[in-house]
Amino acid sequence: MTEKSSARIAVIADTSLQRHVLQQALSGGGYQVVLNSDPARLETEALGVCEPDLWLVDLAQSEDSPLVDHLLEHASAPVLFGEGHAPERHSENYPRWERRLFGKLKRLVGDPAEAVGPSLQALLDEAQRPARLELPPALAETPLKAGEPAERVWLLAASLGGPAAVKEFLDALPGGLPIGFIYAQHIDASFESLLPQAVGRHSQWHVGPARQGEPVRCGEVVVVPIAHELAFSEDGSMRIAGHGWPEPYSPSIDQMMLNLAQQFGDRCGVIVFSGMGSDGSAAAAYVRRQDGVIWTQRSESCASPSMPESLREAGYASFTADPRELALALVNLLAEHCS
Repeated sequence: MTEKSSARIAVIADTSLQRHVLQQALSGGGYQVVLNSDPARLETEALGVCEPDLWLVDLAQSEDSPLVDHLLEHASAPVLFGEGHAPERHSENYPRWERRLFGKLKRLVGDPAEAVGPSLQALLDEAQRPARLELPPALAETPLKAGEPAERVWLLAASLGGPAAVKEFLDALPGGLPIGFIYAQHIDASFESLLPQAVGRHSQWHVGPARQGEPVRCGEVVVVPIAHELAFSEDGSMRIAGHGWPEPYSPSIDQMMLNLAQQFGDRCGVIVFSGMGSDGSAAAAYVRRQDGVIWTQRSESCASPSMPESLREAGYASFTADPRELALALVNLLAEHCS
């Protein structure tokens, strides 16, 4: 299977700051920026050269422009007028602004996260079984808790490049740990059924779908549903809602973080792996207020570093490493809890 190419976006904005923020947001979200220009410096002839899938127009200093008028009359691709002045990237208003923008882009030109699906086949074709970490004495001497309701539940969150990173993490992780995981992955719904097998095939962890009314159990990875929001009842059991996730992400990592931290508090954690955009940044402050832990994958090992980087830049991540090193750190953390 070949991966879908990302949508081509042409940006016309009349302030350098707006152009800079839009460039960062679109590139981080997996879109290809083929033009980013001030309308005053762009000739009408140039409009027919770049052939984008969408024109994104943001005029902050002027209400109209002859060039934009020409574009509206002659463009074959859709023209989207932006969300107005972009907030500072690390301000609390930025994630809301970005979600609105990406929601519109997703409806008009598709979701770059759909490119995740075809890469699952490469994971299914892998024959080599990676080396697993040793279980520390403090954990090895503790009776196995596999199958028992998990007191500690951590979220594995990812977008583009996520399945390979999560697989590397789970491959390294020994079984029998006193923890359960939920796994939220931006992916096209048509590949949802392949995801558990692709990331879990070499692992000692059981990877499977969410189960209505049951707890997350030690030794398992519950894949968060794409079409329905996953929350928790008062007793910690999973509750699959009849409604979908808040736009534009399915699943919404922000919403999943809120639901998890509300139920498990200081017994929860979040590991954000490779991914586009900044899904997760809006809920990170709440997770930290609940004494939850946030870790991130190191940028150099990410296929797309935007999602973990946005958490680090805002000061929410307490630890950053490659997937195998993240697994080792978690094993050591659980050993500390046991001892």
